[in-house]
Amino acid sequence: MLAAQPGIEVVGEAADGEEAVRLVRELRPGVVRMDIRMPLPDGLAATRGITGDASPDGVKVIMLTTFELDECVFEAIRSGASGFLVKDTEPEELLRAVRAVVHGHALLSPGVTRRLIAEFAARSREPSGSEALGQFTEREREVVALVGIGLSNEEIARRPVVSPLTAKAHVSRAMVKLGARDRAQPVVLAYESELVRPGWLGSVPGAPR
Repeated sequence: MLAAQPGIEVVGEAADGEEAVRLVRELRPGVVRMDIRMPLPDGLAATRGITGDASPDGVKVIMLTTFELDECVFEAIRSGASGFLVKDTEPEELLRAVRAVVHGHALLSPGVTRRLIAEFAARSREPSGSEALGQFTEREREVVALVGIGLSNEEIARRPVVSPLTAKAHVSRAMVKLGARDRAQPVVLAYESELVRPGWLGSVPGAPR
């Protein structure tokens, strides 16, 4: 299905995590669709290998999992994956996901990814993002919180927190300070540092469901 789409070329296919890491370094794809249940090693370890310093710059990983909550998914996003899809995802959604991550967007809205991140954060014993948060200005913290509830740059600019001219700049500076590959990392930070807490999605006006 992917190979039949204009602008998409399938350059490799791996049977296990070790082969996936090797092929990524050899073929330098733009996007990797990784099964979290990959063997030898599993998808989480393979994702760390792909998104680590030895991997080609810019490669994006989309995790594939079942709907059942799996804390490996949260760890994968924190390690650099750009998001994840459930295994019964419609073909159109998979195509949209591939194109989205190529352009630097994380699979965090609408729907399942953001809800799962909230649930994983609720299970955490204590906030763990305070150190990273210390490098942000007060305005950047406000913007990261809005990114955390799933708002786009355009939606942030329509709120009273920042003007349209500065919304994108604040998001960009926050991502640079985090060394973030895409918007997934600021979202994780927002939950880990409790800038955003589970349950806020339904209480913040304009937040996507």
